[in-house]
Amino acid sequence: MDAAERALLEETVRDAVTSAAVAGASVDAVLGELGWLEMLDAEPRDAVEIVFVTLGLANANAGVVDDVVATALGVAPRADLAVVLPRFGGWAPPAEIVDGEVRIDGLASPRVATATELLVVGHERIAIVPVDACTVSAVEGIDPIGGWHRVRGVVGGAAADPLVDGGWDAAVAAGRRAVGHQLAGNGRAVLDLARSHALDRVQFGRPIASFQAVRHRLAETLVAIEGLEATLGAAWDDGTPITSALAKAAAGRTARTVATHCQQVLAGIGFTTDHPYHLYLKRATVLEGLFGTADAIVLDVGRHLIRTRSAPTLIEL
Repeated sequence: MDAAERALLEETVRDAVTSAAVAGASVDAVLGELGWLEMLDAEPRDAVEIVFVTLGLANANAGVVDDVVATALGVAPRADLAVVLPRFGGWAPPAEIVDGEVRIDGLASPRVATATELLVVGHERIAIVPVDACTVSAVEGIDPIGGWHRVRGVVGGAAADPLVDGGWDAAVAAGRRAVGHQLAGNGRAVLDLARSHALDRVQFGRPIASFQAVRHRLAETLVAIEGLEATLGAAWDDGTPITSALAKAAAGRTARTVATHCQQVLAGIGFTTDHPYHLYLKRATVLEGLFGTADAIVLDVGRHLIRTRSAPTLIEL
């Protein structure tokens, strides 16, 4: 895909997703009409970057992360198949599969509300079970409009297949890159909100955007977001689980930087529900915990380095 084609695709996807989000329509349906699954198959990197950044910018929710994870697991994604994701804050497989019995306890995206089947992964096996065989409950919490659900249940007589060696690690890495791009889009949107407020808000006879302290906060936010985008690009180039893990950790820490600086710029209005900032903050808080929080990932990588007594070359400069 050349630069002109990518720019056209970005514009088309963003217009369609933003319109659907504003109208309260199904973002999944809109992306399906645009050929999301075909894009994911033909140009996975461009497709994931464009679609997930757009979701972040529009603060929209969709089940496309299911398609990314299913593809990494070697399963053909489809609109009626939801993937059981790890529990919040972690990245361990969400199921135990032993002798055809599947014990499930994990999260699910908004896709589960319309899906008929669930793709579940245990430590060594993978299975597809009916949605109605499980208990699916909406997660209210900090982001009640995010569409997240908790999935629990024990399903007997399920046909399970062996999990490909390294399959779960690849799926987690793919999910982390996708969520990282969504957090980058979320950060861009919040930065734009703070910048617009700084230009419009007048104190002491001039816009607060002219104050050095405000400029520094906005500049540091931009640097953090662009650093995250570069890290995600390196994770795609390298393709290993460890670089994807570090990119997801960078995404979580960037989200905190964005929240800290932009809340200060927005000041009092940022604490109210009259301003959209709180919606982006809530969504970022949930996404930061999906496939592992920044702190948990960094600790895990540190333990791995101590255990192996080696520091791999992550990126060739």
